[in-house]
Amino acid sequence: MRASVPIVFEELCMTAAPQATKYAKTGSNEEPVVEMRDVHKSFGPLEVLRGVDLTLRQGRTTVIIGESGAGKSVILKHICALLQPDRGRVFFRGRRIDNMTEKELVPIRKRFGFLFQQGALFDSMSAGENIGFPIHEHTTKSKAEIKRIVSRKLRMVGLEGIEQTRPAELSGGQRKRVALARAIALEPEVILYDEPTTGLDPVRADVINELILKLARELTVTSLVVTHDMTSAFKVGDRIVMLFGGSIIADGTPDEIRASTDARVQRFIQGKADPDDLAALRTKE
Repeated sequence: MRASVPIVFEELCMTAAPQATKYAKTGSNEEPVVEMRDVHKSFGPLEVLRGVDLTLRQGRTTVIIGESGAGKSVILKHICALLQPDRGRVFFRGRRIDNMTEKELVPIRKRFGFLFQQGALFDSMSAGENIGFPIHEHTTKSKAEIKRIVSRKLRMVGLEGIEQTRPAELSGGQRKRVALARAIALEPEVILYDEPTTGLDPVRADVINELILKLARELTVTSLVVTHDMTSAFKVGDRIVMLFGGSIIADGTPDEIRASTDARVQRFIQGKADPDDLAALRTKE
């Protein structure tokens, strides 16, 4: 039974730190951190993942793109073992995690950070309390130590001095930045981003992109970004993977993805409708 997983996962994933700059290809940076091997997942008759193989390597940022419903968020949930594959295996630093018990998964999940699509801040807490929450829950640090960490994390995201501000008093971009500060509170090894720029205007979205790049330079972690925002994908990604029909159809550097000859890839990155969809719209009754 995993009925309690969403609550546990949400608390444990209140830690994260992004990574996105290009890196020197040394031996240590080639170490696999997360591996998905031949992962299949269905929900009733709907087959969402069809034999996905994905490896996240040390210190790199991988961006997953694809149409809504392609299975991007389902991959995120498999990586943290929030979901179990119907077939296939998931590994973290060489250890298989998809068959672990909830007790075994607790220390594993603490090594992941998660930036939720809408931030998922607690409205009843101040910004400082939100950031300090995972530290209080998962460490024995004193209140004074937590206060210092919170202050440091807010400086890192450019929001120094707003510890007492409530989420409702912040703009959408500021809430995302507070959520990001909370995500890096426990300095995890891997960060998972679920649509980090959704709901933001282009200027505020670029602030988030710049933060991802900044934290990449300062906190060397492995990152996975799920996004529909191609500007963000091309800016922060070392590697871009495209899902289509539950399978990976493209995998390469931003330049390689731009140069792809696959019509499905080009339609997506250029934001062009499928000809069949357009034909259906033009059909007269």
